[in-house]
Amino acid sequence: MTGHKTGKILTANRLIDGVSVWFSANSEWVEDIREGFVARHEEAVKALEAAGAEAQADNRVVDANLIDVVEGEGGLRAIRLRERIRAEGPTIAYLPNSKPADAKTRAA
Repeated sequence: MTGHKTGKILTANRLIDGVSVWFSANSEWVEDIREGFVARHEEAVKALEAAGAEAQADNRVVDANLIDVVEGEGGLRAIRLRERIRAEGPTIAYLPNSKPADAKTRAA
């Protein structure tokens, strides 16, 4: 991953429906990881931690935590497979008329 920028992003599950969400630069919870705010220094990381704690205390989200991401030619992407699945969807078709996430998107 030479030349790619890394950072941290705040993720959680929205309390009302369980959907995976990411914290944006506009202080909103969004459903697309590409819209999430990437923290690249300690001060920004601490601000994200505080925002996650506040959202959990207000019962807007559960399991708020920071994850590692990388920004490359294809955009923003979670480093860990678990988080990529949360962001991109399942790797196999599991419902009628569903299909797995695009193989090109999943390639590491």
